[in-house]
Amino acid sequence: MFYIYILYSGSSDKYYVGHTDDPARRVIEHNTKPFNTYTAKHRPWKLVASFPAGESRGEAVRIERYIKKRKSRTFILKLIAHQQDPEQIAQLVRVPTGRD
Repeated sequence: MFYIYILYSGSSDKYYVGHTDDPARRVIEHNTKPFNTYTAKHRPWKLVASFPAGESRGEAVRIERYIKKRKSRTFILKLIAHQQDPEQIAQLVRVPTGRD
C-alpha cells in the first residue's frame, strides 16, 4: 500500500507533500539525511497527515502531482483537516484521468 504524506516545518512555516510505502520511515529520512535538499533546509519536519493512495506507486505519484500542481496551502489544509474521512479525501484528490 502506498500513502500520500504531508509534513510541516514549524521553523519555515512550510508544508511538503510526498508519497511512500512507509510514512514514518520517510519522516525520519527527511529529518536525518545528510543531503542538501529542499527538505534539509527546512528541518525539523513533523508528519501532520497521511492517507492511503492505492496499491500502485503510479497511482500515488498521480495523486501527489495533482496536489503539488494545485500550489494551494488552503487545499493542503483541507486535506489535513479531512484525513480521517476517506470519502472526503477521495473527493478532494479526484485526479482527472483524461482531457475534459
